[in-house]
Amino acid sequence: MHQIFDITRTSRKILSQYLDSHSLEQLNKVPEGLNNNLIWNIAHIIVIQQRLAYKASGLPLNISKEMEDKYNMGSRPLTDVTQEEVEEIRSLLFETINQTKADYNNGVFKNYYEFTNGLGFTIRNIEDALSFNNYHEATHLGIMMTIKKFI
Repeated sequence: MHQIFDITRTSRKILSQYLDSHSLEQLNKVPEGLNNNLIWNIAHIIVIQQRLAYKASGLPLNISKEMEDKYNMGSRPLTDVTQEEVEEIRSLLFETINQTKADYNNGVFKNYYEFTNGLGFTIRNIEDALSFNNYHEATHLGIMMTIKKFI
């Protein structure tokens, strides 16, 4: 499991570089023909990781309900985020994965509600969830690389 968390941490470092190298305007820009922007993808990654690990384990998420609703599956950016929101997202990038690792190491994830997602992946336990999360993050990083070409 150590490697899965290392991969996630590397993914999060790459995502934080997008926050460092793009202006607020660039982070909020939805290119023509696309449905979302850089900052939405980063926040969405945080939300889905929390849902995969905590919600499917019957545990409270480490993010607000407002954030979960705003960046969950099926959502899209309806308003621009502020610099304050960017900073919150930046801190949650690492706080959430650090908390998840600590909770995993402390045996917090005792229950897991098995499900098959829309792509056909069956997630049976926390280990499956954390593995799938890395796939999900990589998919959205690819989307972000496309968005970057158009902003």
